[in-house]
Amino acid sequence: MRDGDASDFATGLLDWYDRHARVMPWRVSPEDRRAGVKPDPYRVWLSEVMLQQTTVAAVRDYFRRFTERWPTVADLAAAEDAAVMGEWAGLGYYARARNLLACARAVVRDHGGVFPATREGLLTLPGIGPYTASAIAAIAHDEAATVVDGNVERVMARLWCVSEPLPGAKAALTRLAEGLTPRERPGDYAQAVMDLGATICTPRNPACGICPWRDPCRARAEGVQASLPRKVEKAAKPVRQGILWIVQRADGARLVERRAERGLLGGMLGFPGSDWDGGGGPAPVEADWQEVGEVRHTFTHFHLILRCQVARVAEGVEPVRGFFMPRGDFRPSDLPTVMRKAFDLTEPAFLPS
Repeated sequence: MRDGDASDFATGLLDWYDRHARVMPWRVSPEDRRAGVKPDPYRVWLSEVMLQQTTVAAVRDYFRRFTERWPTVADLAAAEDAAVMGEWAGLGYYARARNLLACARAVVRDHGGVFPATREGLLTLPGIGPYTASAIAAIAHDEAATVVDGNVERVMARLWCVSEPLPGAKAALTRLAEGLTPRERPGDYAQAVMDLGATICTPRNPACGICPWRDPCRARAEGVQASLPRKVEKAAKPVRQGILWIVQRADGARLVERRAERGLLGGMLGFPGSDWDGGGGPAPVEADWQEVGEVRHTFTHFHLILRCQVARVAEGVEPVRGFFMPRGDFRPSDLPTVMRKAFDLTEPAFLPS
């Protein structure tokens, strides 16, 4: 592609973005950027980590709570692990929350509380991969780094009519995106392409009639835009099963445990349970157990079915695993989603009849 062509692409898209940029709590508007307001790298980083595998709508409230409670990277670095994991509960992919703390602490410890200003420097931080490094470098520091997420892949596949299915086409789509990344306003451009994919060039029923790139779009010219990008059909997810034991002590305390730091739900608070291999296992206390139903949850690579058993026990009972959390300290909102589902299912069993 000739430089003039690339410049025309960027100019047209930035003109559209100046009029239609989405308003987000972590974003500096085009007007404010022209007035000299610079994005806060901490807020850009936090939003990008939260947005991985999650929607903008789901992230807004989490972002506001995090930045109200921990307004700077130093505040977050000093936070207790349990507090951060509790605020993260419900966002899923809990390894991100552990990486969030590790990264914040590295920024404070190794960089004086200031995020590196280049993509290469950002890549040295824990939990920051190529996509996140490019996004922070472009949006916060106006480095001409190419940002490629699912929205950008879809836009490029349609703009250039790339028929090779994903994930095999990723490298080619990234090269095409790099060819369009401008040196002027690369941060706004990166956000503009993502906005275009999220609001106009959507997975289904793209609004081609109001797209700023409708004329050069090759897929639109061939009438195949809705079928792109193509994807290799995924194999069916396996189903795993297990048991959860939900216990309430006579004084209202709940039996909980902190999961191991590594693995799914690492570091999160939850109810004691069996392995997810379909077998059973020893209950955490001796009790008159009653099964009240099951909860279902889907992770990235499998579906999970957990049978929920409940019991009441007397004060003084010592569990073989976990610990009793006093009623006043137990907050269902601190539980990851699958555990919250189990709480919602079983709570009626403990209510006065």
